[in-house]
Amino acid sequence: MSASEAWNRMRGLDWGIATADNLGAPPLTPGERTVSVQPVSGHARKWAQDLQKVVGVTPVAHRAIAGWPYLQPDGPGGWDRAALDRCDRALDARLAAGLRPSLTLLHMDLPAWLDDAGGWLDRETALRFADFAAELGRRFGDRVDRWITCTDLAAPALADRVAGIRPPSRGIGAAGLPAVHHVLLAHGLAVRALRDAGVYGKVGSALPLIGSYAATGDPWDRIALESFESWTLRLFLDPLLLGEHMVQDDGTSPVEASGCVRPGDMEIIGGPQDFLGFTWAGSCRIAAPENLARVLPAMGCFEALNDVNRLLVRLGFTVVPVDEVPTTSNGWPIIPEALADAVAAARDLYGDLLPPLYITDSGIGELDTAGPPERRRALLAARLAWLSDVMAEGVDVRGYEYWSVMDNLEWQLRYYRLYGIAVPDREPVPQPPIPCDWIRAGTFDPPESATTAATNAVAAATGKPGAVRLLRRG
Repeated sequence: MSASEAWNRMRGLDWGIATADNLGAPPLTPGERTVSVQPVSGHARKWAQDLQKVVGVTPVAHRAIAGWPYLQPDGPGGWDRAALDRCDRALDARLAAGLRPSLTLLHMDLPAWLDDAGGWLDRETALRFADFAAELGRRFGDRVDRWITCTDLAAPALADRVAGIRPPSRGIGAAGLPAVHHVLLAHGLAVRALRDAGVYGKVGSALPLIGSYAATGDPWDRIALESFESWTLRLFLDPLLLGEHMVQDDGTSPVEASGCVRPGDMEIIGGPQDFLGFTWAGSCRIAAPENLARVLPAMGCFEALNDVNRLLVRLGFTVVPVDEVPTTSNGWPIIPEALADAVAAARDLYGDLLPPLYITDSGIGELDTAGPPERRRALLAARLAWLSDVMAEGVDVRGYEYWSVMDNLEWQLRYYRLYGIAVPDREPVPQPPIPCDWIRAGTFDPPESATTAATNAVAAATGKPGAVRLLRRG
């Protein structure tokens, strides 16, 4: 494939910008009615300029968040008319500016009245989300080009109710797994509701994609990598694409075992969607528990990571930082092929069952504000060249979005950079609080041998970290 073919393929993508703007949120200035259609951060504008230089295109898709807590603050019938009007004006302004608006229905936060009633642990939340989607479909379905039911299916379920790494840190281990099912059910019900409302735009969901590599060439690290992919990809994509919850090697399904699945649920969850978004989250290395001592440095700054691994070892893998690769000024590893490798890994798992893909990028990989633009653009060009190779092999990537580095900044700095992402030597490693339920005995009912292996591996972690081995996925 020639270079010109690769860049022609890239120019044909649906390029866009996404922000964490809540369209239903009240203006910062009382009485303000002006709606801005420009990206909220200078970082997003820089990325648009880089894209123009590298690919020769200008992004015209613009995705924002509807803002469920603002639109429906007081219960099922409590619609805020002023907030709905703000959404109307924002969508019209984007269309008038020549942009194609996309809308996210759920981005982490629930209305307080639902959160107080149990949130995603309560099946009723999925039903209320479907009602919310139906109303927005009726109101805005003639103007929204693309709908994302949830910008990150893992965040409100796995990261909150299972692991507790998002405020208010409510992780409860295996007892939180019904939240995974209810978020997936909410997606499936919302897809049906939007289509029943007659929306003309495409409808899909999004899931974080992590570029994961075996920490060493040891076959046990490869097996651990498969376990990691099960809990980050298969936990959500098996229901969406296969119509069944993930089944482990021992024949058990953790979500099914929670007793939350009802007849007909999986048909709803596994219904067709027009696209799947992959939120590009960065790269990490995966080690088998017995190899952790060889690859994780025994530094005090990794105490929190060791706590996390005491839990993860029960799932068959551990996470170690990416090492011996260049990093951006804020510590993110520069691995141009990682996005393509992660997409290829998903294709290896699901083949033609994968729907058309959108890369909904966090933006932090390309953007290095402390460096010259040539450095950013060289990284963007390299990443896209690798992605083009995967597309040439048959992976159907339709679009690519930039999600501003300034959105969700606290989450990125406190968690992504600690759990598996490199940190510059000149900076202290951030120390997010770890909920006690993560390390409480019995959280996932591990066998005694696994608990002992975790304790011994963490205690014995000495010496320098091993070299990264980047194994390209076929």
